[in-house]
Amino acid sequence: MPDVLFETQYNPPIAFFGALIGAGALWVEAHDHYRKQTYRNRCLILTAQGVKPLTVPVIDGNRSEKVLCSLIEIDYRQNWRHQHLHTLQTAYGGTPYFEYYIDYLRDIYQQKPARLFDLNLELLRFYFRCLRLRLPIHLTSEYQPTPNGNPPNHQITESPLDFRDVLSPKNPVPVGGPDRASGRPYGQHFGKDFVPGLSILDLLFMQGPAAGSFLA
Repeated sequence: MPDVLFETQYNPPIAFFGALIGAGALWVEAHDHYRKQTYRNRCLILTAQGVKPLTVPVIDGNRSEKVLCSLIEIDYRQNWRHQHLHTLQTAYGGTPYFEYYIDYLRDIYQQKPARLFDLNLELLRFYFRCLRLRLPIHLTSEYQPTPNGNPPNHQITESPLDFRDVLSPKNPVPVGGPDRASGRPYGQHFGKDFVPGLSILDLLFMQGPAAGSFLA
């Protein structure tokens, strides 16, 4: 399977990681423009009231002129870190592996990275460790509408699969997106019917070290 190209995402959905199974490497787009209402600064979790988005507030995200996603700064004037952790505690505090992971998440949030891109990368590396994904992570050196397969300093034999902006909170299980749009169903904390399209957090809190086996 060739390499895979994604935009940066906050607590990415399960489909993000499912698309990496068998890939040679993950390329993260570092030169796209920030777009509102995408997974770049939000994720979807499951609560007693149903699916809920968690959104990281950013500075200048509403500017009319385009801003590189890698330069978007997090708005720490809002107490979003406490709100996100509190919501995760309320939604997942009773799950089998909540305590197994939550301290690691707190540590990442306490670092207070200035930029959304850096926060997302730190979380991504954490999830790679949790899921035992060993493929390398590369950053693009420039924006290309269609990847040419020849990023500087790395030799790959074919163009990466371009999944940039295929996954969206508006359409959590897209048609024509990554094949593993939801992963294999697993027991969830709320409801009788399986809810697809959720953040990897939902799978980790429920399945712990076995989470990776549900991506295939």
